[in-house]
Amino acid sequence: MPTKTMPLVFFEHVLKELRPYTKSLALHVMGDPLTLSNLVDYLELAGKYGFEVELTTSGYYLSKTPMEVLFHGSVRQLNISLNSYNKNSLNLTFDEYMHGVLKACGNKLQSYPKPFINLRVWNLDEKISEAEFNTLLFEKLENYFDFTIDTQMIYRDKIKSLRLAPKVLLNFDNYFEWPSLKVEHESDAPCYGLKSHIGILADGTVVPCCLDGEGVMNLGNLHERALENILGTSRAKAIVEGFAHGRAVEELCKKCSYKERFNTL
Repeated sequence: MPTKTMPLVFFEHVLKELRPYTKSLALHVMGDPLTLSNLVDYLELAGKYGFEVELTTSGYYLSKTPMEVLFHGSVRQLNISLNSYNKNSLNLTFDEYMHGVLKACGNKLQSYPKPFINLRVWNLDEKISEAEFNTLLFEKLENYFDFTIDTQMIYRDKIKSLRLAPKVLLNFDNYFEWPSLKVEHESDAPCYGLKSHIGILADGTVVPCCLDGEGVMNLGNLHERALENILGTSRAKAIVEGFAHGRAVEELCKKCSYKERFNTL
């Protein structure tokens, strides 16, 4: 759950700053947007300024979120991190958890044609350490969608997605270690940070990507400077130039293993 929430007045200011750069928002830096009791107010503002929103959720709060909020007109995509269930300790049984997930899918299919739902299973590894959980999960999905999921094929062929229903996809990916200055990993690789996206924290801090939730790579603050000026700083330019040549300039970027997924850039 986020420790800070960006005030609506400042959120509107941020939207105005972002308009020259993008029409897409992803509300998921360090927290689950469905914990916001006034999420609809943020979605209304996003829609007012012509933005499409991507919501990423653990899935724990789906049952408590009204469908008209979850599938608000500004929402383009809903990502549900199914692998979060067995990595957290909230008071929900697996059946209760999946009831919320499947209810959301059912409502989308019945009444909300626009948004995509991505059901994420990002727990694959060479040891197949989550095979027991995934088997239980896949059985639930197979029964609900009347769809056969070939578990062996998923691990063997490393497929990235399956279409369960119109605009409902089951996505797969490997585990990754959250970047930290304390981890031993260190590497160079290209990345999309500051190329296709940036992160803006609740306090207005601009960072290169959503994995820097602590603001380690603080490029500037939108309370103090315009986004154009922040992106034009020598530090920001050095990050972009480094990634363009397959180099991680910042220490946190060197410690990040997620960027190695972009080695084909």
